Amino acid sequence: MITPLLFIAPAGGGPGGSGFSVLILQIAAIGLVFYFLILRPQSQQRKKHAQLLSALKKGDEVMTAGGIVGKVKDIKEAKELNETRVTIESGTATIVVERSRIIRVGASMAPGAAQG
Repeated sequence: MITPLLFIAPAGGGPGGSGFSVLILQIAAIGLVFYFLILRPQSQQRKKHAQLLSALKKGDEVMTAGGIVGKVKDIKEAKELNETRVTIESGTATIVVERSRIIRVGASMAPGAAQG
């Protein structure tokens, strides 16, 4: 991607030639910083959270993003909505939440979830 842009720079090495290549290097450096500080950690967190949820089974103690703590009573696939619903028993209440809203299973916290 950078190679075709370098051919556009003047061959004479005049006053504007080196400035353009420095600009391209700065943009590439900003792109690398953005990737390594923002995009890559987010994708790693998503993968860890997916692994945490894939190991979910009946009887596990969980905590939802809303702070509800309880035990998994049932796990159901909702075909028409293309999502998984989890029934949680918390005290005397039974609550149905989406699987993706669970942030803690047992002692394992989802990455990026606020502890407290």
